[in-house]
Amino acid sequence: MNFNEELRDIKNYSAGKPIELVVREFGIDAKDVIKLASNENPYGSSPKVIDALKQICNKIHLYPDDSMYKLKEGLSKRFGVLDSNIIIGAGSDQILEFIVRAKSNKNSKVLMAKTTFAMYEIYAKAVGTKILKTISDTHNLDEFLEIYNNEKDIKIIFLCLPNNPLGESIEKNKVYKFLENIDNDTLVVIDGAYQEYAAFKDKDMKINPSDIIKKFPNTIYLGTFSKAYGLGGMRVGYGIAQNDIISTLMKLRPPFNITTLSLEAAVEALKDGAFVQNSIKNNFLQMKRYEKFASDLNINFIPSYTNFITFLLKNDKNSTCIADSLLKKGIIIRDLKTYGLNAVRITVGTKEENSKFFSIFSIIYNAG
Repeated sequence: MNFNEELRDIKNYSAGKPIELVVREFGIDAKDVIKLASNENPYGSSPKVIDALKQICNKIHLYPDDSMYKLKEGLSKRFGVLDSNIIIGAGSDQILEFIVRAKSNKNSKVLMAKTTFAMYEIYAKAVGTKILKTISDTHNLDEFLEIYNNEKDIKIIFLCLPNNPLGESIEKNKVYKFLENIDNDTLVVIDGAYQEYAAFKDKDMKINPSDIIKKFPNTIYLGTFSKAYGLGGMRVGYGIAQNDIISTLMKLRPPFNITTLSLEAAVEALKDGAFVQNSIKNNFLQMKRYEKFASDLNINFIPSYTNFITFLLKNDKNSTCIADSLLKKGIIIRDLKTYGLNAVRITVGTKEENSKFFSIFSIIYNAG
């Protein structure tokens, strides 16, 4: 059977292995498996979310409120924007797809960092758009600007701040200065999936959606409930932009694109700021342990503004071998060989999970 030719060169997105798969493959008891691969919140979600979901389980035969009024109201108060500035998606990934379909085609180009969230490239390739990347793996705005000034027909620029899968970020003022040089017909996507973490660690990294959409009408800010809010299994994301951008993207949004339970979970999660802040605080307390651990083993790492850390391995160590060896011990991390890097990305877990990781990783690393 023939399919669209644009799909031929697209590689499937490689998600972190689920615990269930490790249990089946290696016969390890599920309680002994530690998943540190998908940047989920190891502390779960707010107890208020769990309580709220119990109350509405008898409504799952009904479609959700497609206006998503309560969630948009909560987000508008949280960020100081209008309801009409917000679009809700099944994860921020879905909004990325809307953006690419709305703005790019076979005759246009998109620009991104060399190593960044893989779905930018996948969605762009699916519509035949040409992909432009910086030379540097991490975000280098000088390189972005040089490419932008030397190329025509760049319709979308993707800035993942902080960046997944590497963890670096850029100061707000530098981002704003960069945006001043971008034409109004080029849409700049600021993917803030990990912004809650960056803002906690360094206020200079905090990008406020209401600021950027007022100053730069060609920007859209993306956020998610999958990380700091602990709702990865619920798949809820949002986009914030000027009304004309949102109204256009809404034309591509299917009805009832998130579930009744997902909608309720996000509404309640947004109310419990104390839970989120405590999760983030614990994340960076544990991050210090990872930084010391890496330094003690003489492993280079990228200073992280997220809930994960990237170890850059020396040439005599193979990231795939190390990740596979850990997997056999019931520890799931992310091998970055698919990005062309001899590196591993580790989600920061609980104190107990991290201690187990340090112990087993040390043995495997020193043996290799």
